[in-house]
Amino acid sequence: MGRGAMGRGAGRCTGLLLAGVLVAAAGCGLTSGSPMVDDVKPGSIGQGEPLKGADLTVTSKEFTEQLILGAIMGIAFQAAGAEVLDRTGIQGSIGSREAVVNGDADAAYEYTGTAWITYMGNSEPIPDPQQQWQVVRDADLKNGVTWLAPSALNNTYALATNQANFEKYGTKTLSEVAELAEKDPGAVTLCVEGEFANRADGLPGMEKEYGMDIPAGRITQMDTGIIYTQVAKGTCTYGEVFTTDGRVKSMNLVVMEDDKQFFPNYNAAPVINTDTLKEWPAITGVLDPITQKLNNEVAQTLNAKVDVDGEDPHQVALDWLVQEGFVKEG
Repeated sequence: MGRGAMGRGAGRCTGLLLAGVLVAAAGCGLTSGSPMVDDVKPGSIGQGEPLKGADLTVTSKEFTEQLILGAIMGIAFQAAGAEVLDRTGIQGSIGSREAVVNGDADAAYEYTGTAWITYMGNSEPIPDPQQQWQVVRDADLKNGVTWLAPSALNNTYALATNQANFEKYGTKTLSEVAELAEKDPGAVTLCVEGEFANRADGLPGMEKEYGMDIPAGRITQMDTGIIYTQVAKGTCTYGEVFTTDGRVKSMNLVVMEDDKQFFPNYNAAPVINTDTLKEWPAITGVLDPITQKLNNEVAQTLNAKVDVDGEDPHQVALDWLVQEGFVKEG
């Protein structure tokens, strides 16, 4: 599960009857977008329909987690009374970002690390996730973008192993992986993406931070999807994963704790065009309870429903909101 241009996940196309013509539009990243037409009403959020009369455009990037988060946001707005235009599924990070900045879209879920490093050009991440969010929030106000409270969902890099190797070696943290590599060099093999193998915030930086010295011959570069299957099989002792990827849970992998907080924090939070938020301040009250419920376990479960079980991202979002009592159907 990627966070930006590296992300993966197929777009969701839904046929809608518009002006007598059946068009496949929603979730396909079309610039015109299409209306969300969910039959929902307030549950624990949206009581009194505080967004009635609002016309809001929701956007997202194109990979699975973003499609789900964009749908969650749009469905919540509908339950609160808004008319919602769906512009989810925009390819790459910059497109959805610029849509919120310039007002072509009103809201999206974004990642703190992406903003701090990619949009704002900082090379050093901030280890404390709340502080990372705060500095991003403060910096983005001048761009006409307001960040609402962040979630515990942190879609960042990690190393993971399968259950057999977890039981065999007992490592729980990256420091313990480094100790194992020093004590028993033959025990540690890595499967990583080519990009991760060369990024300063990837393998080279991780090895430096943790004092790992893994010979090049014990590191194999491969496509992301293959990493998960090879780690699950035990071909690689450890593999690079994204912490919210549904395959972590479905393949019963064990994620190593980043105990030195090396990897950047990529906590998801709603970003709202500031002019929109001034006009419709109730957006905060609608989204805050939902964001507070999002964490890595929730993300893994929802992402797996799409990437493993083949379900539709929008339906997955709706089912979760109903299950949690945030909205009611009909």
